[in-house]
Amino acid sequence: MTRVLVAPDKFKGTLPAYDVAQAVATGLRRARPDVEVECLPVADGGDGTLDAAISAGFERVPVTVAGPTGEPVETAYARRGSTAVVEMADACGLERLPGGVRAPLTASSRGLGEVMVAALDAGCRELVVGIGGSASTDGGAGLLAALGAVASPAVPDGGRGLASVSSLSLDGLHPGLADARVVVACDVDNPLTGPDGAAAVYGPQKGATPDDVAALDRALGHWADVVGRASGADRRDVPGAGAAGGVGFALVAALGAELRPGIALMLDLLGFADRVAGADLVVTGEGSLDDQSLRGKAPVGVATAAGAAGVPVVAVCGRRLLPDAELAGGGIAAAYALVDIEPDVETCLREPARLLVDLGERIGHRHLS
Repeated sequence: MTRVLVAPDKFKGTLPAYDVAQAVATGLRRARPDVEVECLPVADGGDGTLDAAISAGFERVPVTVAGPTGEPVETAYARRGSTAVVEMADACGLERLPGGVRAPLTASSRGLGEVMVAALDAGCRELVVGIGGSASTDGGAGLLAALGAVASPAVPDGGRGLASVSSLSLDGLHPGLADARVVVACDVDNPLTGPDGAAAVYGPQKGATPDDVAALDRALGHWADVVGRASGADRRDVPGAGAAGGVGFALVAALGAELRPGIALMLDLLGFADRVAGADLVVTGEGSLDDQSLRGKAPVGVATAAGAAGVPVVAVCGRRLLPDAELAGGGIAAAYALVDIEPDVETCLREPARLLVDLGERIGHRHLS
């Protein structure tokens, strides 16, 4: 029997990865009623990471934490045995900002730390932390405070107050961290500070003005000095330290975390190698196939892993901005976009599931003999 593995990322802002997969699967079965289709939604460490883990069989464990500006947020972690998957975007990311109003100087990573505490309290000792989609540039100070670190003097949440911290004690960190492994899904190699650092590169996306960027960069540099004295090592220039407004720095410097490419980490966690074995075709995808897709995003990560197993890959997307040669270089044999069958972009945004069924049917006719 012909077997297809459908492993897409979300269509950001329009359709979760689970719904993308289900729509494509419906179309494939419409074209080939005898086909065996397995759905495995994926993510790369940003929003959708939690849902991907739950779709793969992890248990959803609800928890209430502080959102990016302190308001209570209902989120969760995903658990399987002693492993917990934690998603920053869902706890205290940009999408959790009240009214979508950016707070570049005061947004905090505290909620992420609170989810980690909940998982540690429950006995989890491997924490897989997705840090994409952050709203804050606080150097991970909020995260560390939630985990039990104590700054002196105490300062308000957010990056602005970091310049006033004179010392940090890590003595009170959660005891569960002593025998825990923390692995971080991180797809950037920015240092914490400087022209390629957290504030300069990502601050404007979070609402920072040029003056804000300068102030945040100075504060992060001071914070790195303080953390370095507390931990015994300066980690500000570790590739990925600037991820998530400096959360990458805090996790490495204070917790000894391991940074790994997001999609590779998630595919290992979801058991992709076992799922793809014996498949005749893999269908992956995301909202926009563009230059960013070639830089470690989910579809190319899926294609690379499938290629290693000798399985051909096609992709679905909302729009395609890559020529055939670049797609092939990323391991994708063909790509099918919503705008190929519905040129009205508003309709594509409004009715992606219906159109994905049609694309799935087209793929079934063209790629399944």
